[in-house]
Amino acid sequence: CWWDGDFSVNCSSTGISAVPEALSQTAVMADLSYNSIKRFTCADGGSGDWMLKHLNLSDNLISELSLTTCTNLPLLETLNLNGNAIQALTLGPPTPPEDGQVDGLLPALKVLSLERNHLNRVPRGLGLLQSLQTLRLASNGVRQLGLSDFQNCSQLKDIDLQNNKLTEIHPAAFRDLSKLQVVDLRENALATPLPQILISLNFFRLEVALSDNAW
Repeated sequence: CWWDGDFSVNCSSTGISAVPEALSQTAVMADLSYNSIKRFTCADGGSGDWMLKHLNLSDNLISELSLTTCTNLPLLETLNLNGNAIQALTLGPPTPPEDGQVDGLLPALKVLSLERNHLNRVPRGLGLLQSLQTLRLASNGVRQLGLSDFQNCSQLKDIDLQNNKLTEIHPAAFRDLSKLQVVDLRENALATPLPQILISLNFFRLEVALSDNAW
């Protein structure tokens, strides 16, 4: 790995198979892309809080991932997991605890990118990421959008589900997303020309992409 200035570390295409234990907790940006990393837990690289704001783990070999213990990344804003082999992503229970406390689960995360993985459903518990604004799930195998998939995602603005296998969208799937601006549903298997849910949303300046579906 090499440093670009004092706060950016680049380990891309270095052949590593694990997150370096000596990865400095002072780094603000870390690029670990194009390697052979099979496992990532938030405790990797040492204990204590990290200063990371941008973490790139794209194009590795990660197949399963749990973010339930991510209490040491309080400043992380973007997490790029594109191009892995993730079949399941665990965030926690689908709804926050009754007291509303989320125990520090990535409180600053705004962008979660999971394009080109092996997901067959939307990750459970997205509502625990209370700052999440952009969710990228393009080129997976998601088949349906359920009632609670985006529950409590009050800040969500942009959802990219292009090139999945969507055949069904629950009528209330986007009900609570008052800040939603973009929904990309291109290249799916939707048989209804315009899902009723998107007609009923009636959000100001909502952009919906629906080309290349089953109709």
